[in-house]
Amino acid sequence: MPATNEAPRTDGSQIPRRRQNIFACLFLAVLVWGIFGQTLHFNFINYDDPAYVYENPVVTQGLSLSGIGWIFSHVNVGTWFPLTDLTHQLDWQLYGANAGGHHLTNVLLHAATAICLFLALAKLSGKFWPASGAAAVFACHPLRVESVAWVVERKDVLSGLFFALTLWAWSGHVQQLEKRPESTRVGLDPRNWTSGYVLALAFFALGLLSKSMLVTLPFILLLLDYWPLNRLTSATPEGDICRHKLWLRLIIEKTPFLLLSVATGIVTIMTQKNAVTIAQNSTLFSRAGNVVMAYTDYLGHIFYPVGLTVAYAHPPTDPSFWPLGLAALLLTAISMLVVIARREHPYLLVGWLWYLAMLLPVIDIMQAGQNARADRYTYLPQIGLCIATVWGVAELSSTWRQRRIVLSLLLAVTLTSLAMGSYIQTGYWKNSVSLWNHALTQNSDRAFVHNTLGSALFNGGNAQAAIPHFQQAIQLEADYPEAHINLGTALAGQGHRTEAIQHFQRATEINPHSSAAQYNLGNVLNDLGRTDEAIQRFEQALALNPDYAAAHYALGFALASQEKWDGAIPHYERALRCPLDLIAAQYITAIAFSAHQKWAEAAGLQQRVLQARPEDAAAHNYLGIALAGQGKSAEAKAQFQQALSLAQSQGNAALAASISAKLNSPPENNTTP
Repeated sequence: MPATNEAPRTDGSQIPRRRQNIFACLFLAVLVWGIFGQTLHFNFINYDDPAYVYENPVVTQGLSLSGIGWIFSHVNVGTWFPLTDLTHQLDWQLYGANAGGHHLTNVLLHAATAICLFLALAKLSGKFWPASGAAAVFACHPLRVESVAWVVERKDVLSGLFFALTLWAWSGHVQQLEKRPESTRVGLDPRNWTSGYVLALAFFALGLLSKSMLVTLPFILLLLDYWPLNRLTSATPEGDICRHKLWLRLIIEKTPFLLLSVATGIVTIMTQKNAVTIAQNSTLFSRAGNVVMAYTDYLGHIFYPVGLTVAYAHPPTDPSFWPLGLAALLLTAISMLVVIARREHPYLLVGWLWYLAMLLPVIDIMQAGQNARADRYTYLPQIGLCIATVWGVAELSSTWRQRRIVLSLLLAVTLTSLAMGSYIQTGYWKNSVSLWNHALTQNSDRAFVHNTLGSALFNGGNAQAAIPHFQQAIQLEADYPEAHINLGTALAGQGHRTEAIQHFQRATEINPHSSAAQYNLGNVLNDLGRTDEAIQRFEQALALNPDYAAAHYALGFALASQEKWDGAIPHYERALRCPLDLIAAQYITAIAFSAHQKWAEAAGLQQRVLQARPEDAAAHNYLGIALAGQGKSAEAKAQFQQALSLAQSQGNAALAASISAKLNSPPENNTTP
């Protein structure tokens, strides 16, 4: 282990280590803030943010003992990252639906990760400038944008912080062992569990609770034992144990870490088994080919970060021979070179193996997700290449005459270029429309991009602009059920219900297990007055998804419209027991109160709903019903008139007809839906 962490000034004096470190930490914090501080004014996006954050009842309830217990004992949206969910709960407690606060947490966590990475590398190697350079490149690289600017990727920056802290603690563990007799420095003997070891194990466990991608960290610790800790040479006890036995002892030393990795891997496979199945639905050759191409593509974007986007086109089923051959040749050549140079330049081997190993859980053949490639997957793997590159440049320039000036200029140009690219790339994430418009310029052939851009436009109230994108998505991929559902919803909102029914029916044919398709089809049929058919569709939706709160409500509403209250009320009650966001829960509860003629309670809840959704025609209608039930005829009439105006402007003819009937009938008849 190096004895000092100080660097000489040009005048021959020494810069105190603490002052150096403070300066580097402040620089990294300013660098991160300068790039990503703009996200405080950004919105959530319509890709995973709704399901994982602002429409997730587990999150929107804020911090509570019951909520904390739930996230540690249940799978949330198909994943089990309880510590990440806990931070989202805390954000909601502090900021509510203000997306800027959620973005702020991501920025602060990324800054903390970069700072802790620098401190860990400096402590591990004893080299200030290479450590600070590698941390700075990591902090400002354009590939970081997706992990920082996307709220739902909190798991990247949170697990990254615990990853860096684990490295820092491991360095402390090895330093503590240096003070002990050589014969007791390796192995699993509990007497070797220094405070640094226990701290590293604790940080690792917290990291796994944030994101399971850290499962390869025990291997990274072995790499660090090789270099820069040099435990294979400096820790050989009494010189009588050969190298492979020492390797075995170092591996045994990592047993608790390995056990945590295995346990996390099992949990991940169990909770994300559907995604793993999807990742296996192709030939072995195509999967292996895609692995080779993915490693090469990531490598290209690390050294030439141009054309980055949130959604990359999937590779062909069978990669072309020549690109695949060249990619395989490149990876093989790099691997051979770093192995050959391992004695004189061990950091090259460590950095390269770091990159290969940490990408393994998400490199297509072993991934637990549908995306073959994503910028966020490089968050920790790229650190290995940063180490190899920065230490390589430092050693290459060791004999240069004007080394300090040249390296300072090189670092300044590199960081400025990367920071500018990251700042521009971050700007695309300010809202969903901006993000997907940019993605469209990079992947115009992708049905997914058109469909998601259409959803962003539709949710923003621009149905006319959304419809062409849904149509383009279907043209590119005719059997895309979500695009058919979205197009059907948009057409129904425009009053084109016959066309909407065709798309909903097509979605049910493509995916018979789609509860959303059945539910939306039922809604349109109900609007057309075909209540019996609508009821059948709602029942099919609930057969597919018994916890579909909106379908329970819709079925209850349809039954109530036929005055089948005995059938309707159980569905209202069941809807209340389903996971719901606060506004939806209030809305459905108000309907249930109306069904029981608890008019005051119903009116109070509908007023809360309208504070959040003032353009909700149905909520205005139900508030009018509740007010009529209280005998407040004038106030009820005002709500009915507002509901009628909204329903007509929104093309909801069935609701408009129902409200008109109320306005033309005696007040005492206005207490039914």
